[in-house]
Amino acid sequence: MSGCVFCRIARGEAPASIVYKDEEIVAFEDINPQAPYHILVIPKDHIPSIMDLSSGNIYVVGKIYNAIKEIARSKNLEKGFRVVVNCGPLAGQSVNHLHFHLLSGRRLGWPPG
Repeated sequence: MSGCVFCRIARGEAPASIVYKDEEIVAFEDINPQAPYHILVIPKDHIPSIMDLSSGNIYVVGKIYNAIKEIARSKNLEKGFRVVVNCGPLAGQSVNHLHFHLLSGRRLGWPPG
């Protein structure tokens, strides 16, 4: 989707601090971090939200979690991190491209919302 900022980042057309990249996944630092480590992990293909996952693309969620594991190891975050996925405007999804927030570097409270 040409107007999607995350698609543009995935294609290398918009600036981002990339921390991980492979053939299907891109991870980059959030421009409005909510923790010392706040990384967004996205599929390169445009999938608007969890509600748009299908039997043809759901495999990418496993690849995203594997990327999150690799990022956490590379940043020495094994002592604790949180993964958040917002779905829809009431949950705070502000970019309509499936993305996973990797948060760490401070004590994260519960409940989160």
